[in-house]
Amino acid sequence: MRKIIILFLLPVISIVLWGCPYDSAYGIDETALENIDENLLGSWATFVSKPTYDQQHVEDPVKIIFSKNTDLEYNIAITGYIDELKPYHVITNDTIKGTAYISTVSGTQFLNSFIKGRMYIAEIKRDKNNISILCLAESFTVKFIKNSKELRKEIEFYYKVAATPRYDDFFVAKNLQKVN
Repeated sequence: MRKIIILFLLPVISIVLWGCPYDSAYGIDETALENIDENLLGSWATFVSKPTYDQQHVEDPVKIIFSKNTDLEYNIAITGYIDELKPYHVITNDTIKGTAYISTVSGTQFLNSFIKGRMYIAEIKRDKNNISILCLAESFTVKFIKNSKELRKEIEFYYKVAATPRYDDFFVAKNLQKVN
């Protein structure tokens, strides 16, 4: 009987974990080490795909605002039609607010975003005048991370062996353009 329960729960747990952005109690670095990139400061906007269950493609506008908190850290605010994130308890007054800093792992920049007591890790990609913020999927690692050093090593290893990084499709902001 126990084996039947385990066999039933394993796929269910896998599906649940598969659809979440990676969050941790730790950032890639224990504290911010790199100066902020002044080019990120300001408002960035894009349209994001919303999850639908009836095969329709729905996009809504989202804006990410980066402002200077310290020489090493940003204040971030994410606004727009983000009702799907309400179950995660990260929205206050229709805005997600937090702080963030940049870490570089093997030449790839990551944004460590501290929101509501959890650290979310996202790759930053730049393309001419656009940026993309791509949250790593929970499934990028199966290890229990106990500190920042372990997280850095795991990301470094993952980016060496993964053919393409696994992002959480519902937590990506692609082709953000700077707006006034």
